[in-house]
Amino acid sequence: MFRFLSRLRRAAALAGDRIGARLQRNFFVYLAILFTAAALIDAATFNYVVGMRQKAFDAMVRNRLVVAPPADDIVIVDIDERSLAAMAGDYGRWPWPRQVLGEFVEKIAPQRPKAVVFDILFSDADLFNPDSDAYFNEVVAATGNTWFPLVRLDPAQDPLSQLPVDGVPGVRPAGDMAGPPMSIAVILPHFPAVRDAGRVGFNNIWPDPDGIVREYTLRRDEHGFELPSLALAVARGEDPALTAPDRLLINWRGEPFRYPYVSFADLYRDLQREHPTRPAGEFTGKIVIIGSTAPSLFDIKATAVSRQFPGVEILATAIDNLRRGDWLRVPDLPFFYLAITLVILWGTAWAFYRHGASGKLDRVYGLSQFVLIAVAYAAINLANVYINLTGPVMFGFAYYSLARYYAFATARALDASVVARRRSGDGARGCLLLLRFDLPTREEAGLQKLAEALQARCGAAPSAEWISGRQRGLWRLMENTLVLCWLTASGDDRHWQTIRAEADAVAAALPEILQRRPFDAVLPHAALSLGRAEGELAAGDRDWRALLGAALQQMQGAER
Repeated sequence: MFRFLSRLRRAAALAGDRIGARLQRNFFVYLAILFTAAALIDAATFNYVVGMRQKAFDAMVRNRLVVAPPADDIVIVDIDERSLAAMAGDYGRWPWPRQVLGEFVEKIAPQRPKAVVFDILFSDADLFNPDSDAYFNEVVAATGNTWFPLVRLDPAQDPLSQLPVDGVPGVRPAGDMAGPPMSIAVILPHFPAVRDAGRVGFNNIWPDPDGIVREYTLRRDEHGFELPSLALAVARGEDPALTAPDRLLINWRGEPFRYPYVSFADLYRDLQREHPTRPAGEFTGKIVIIGSTAPSLFDIKATAVSRQFPGVEILATAIDNLRRGDWLRVPDLPFFYLAITLVILWGTAWAFYRHGASGKLDRVYGLSQFVLIAVAYAAINLANVYINLTGPVMFGFAYYSLARYYAFATARALDASVVARRRSGDGARGCLLLLRFDLPTREEAGLQKLAEALQARCGAAPSAEWISGRQRGLWRLMENTLVLCWLTASGDDRHWQTIRAEADAVAAALPEILQRRPFDAVLPHAALSLGRAEGELAAGDRDWRALLGAALQQMQGAER
């Protein structure tokens, strides 16, 4: 097994050398072209990447720092499990006789609530309590602030319905009609007073394909008529001139149970007392929503902020968003997102092509991704705007991962150092300048900056080498050591003289360079030892090792 793994590793290394020798750094350009084509095709047709926003959106919404507080004038009267149990002795399990809910509406009417909204579908008559239904109908007829839901059935059932769309309470013409109104499949409230008043709206909630509720449908175009949602109908009751999109991205107020909740059983019992103990104006000027959080009534939804979210609070949040106008916006800027994607792709490709894989590139790329995420996070916190940078981040990460792996697998073939270049030619001369800083700490970042500064002064393109990573044992002697390497052909005497003069100039300029920031703090000139060696490289690696040994010996001699 170990022999097999060793052979596999050796084969992979040889394959990397061959591929790298053939493609060199052109691979980074080819890969960028491939990703660019994928981004353009996706933007023009599939929009798959744009559709991947859900997971990133959920994470940002769940972890927002700035969350709008829920409106304090929206109160949820909760038919919870405790209410079902408390009232079961007198009225049985759910559904209760409509008289109970009629008495509730009648009792709180003197407090003059702004609206009483039922998140309960009264679809059928109570055959066992007709008087109870009649009483409830009378109570509703006497009010002007009660609102009820209807259910929009699957449009495929429209041909089976006998209800014309213009016969649905609350609909509005949405365009020119051609011919008689078509039928529509809906479940209306049973009570004539509700239908006559027209204070109804659909309360369907359509989750995203992954089953998570993120958006709320406010209106539907049904055969030339606008069918409003219950949330939109309630909000228009307060502001008839309200404008809103067809769908809104819900600006959640945080985890569930953020709105004021009152247990229905507690409130109902108190209203039945001759002298109620609850505040007399508890619901004055408020929107009272009657719904249920009881799991047994199956009105619990999975949302972006919680997998157990009461449907009645989704309704409350939608009404709250509409009244404040603070639902989340998603700018429709496909070309902007595409432009960011291409900038990231080609910026990263250019960096790989020019400089190869490096720690600096890792840091710059990581910082760029952090900035993109930070911008999106700040926008959703401070401006209620979700900037969907999922596509640029995903394309950038995929490109960077593949390019980084290619750079790792072909590191030997892509090595641009003069030592690697020497292996591809014959008859050369080399010059080494060895800089050793005797310091108590490892200063790799300082060495890298010094290498960049020295290479910028040189016209003969030396390579700079230093040992990165923590070393142990004998190899710690090479920590904080920088080697500048020059290479030229054996017969090029003119270039050789240029290299020697350049090495002399670098050595002479070192004291002045090391006095500048940040070198004066991390690489002090007082800790520097210098060694230099030059000569023919007829035997390749063996001669390089001899040059390095000579430079080390000269440095040791200078230290004495």
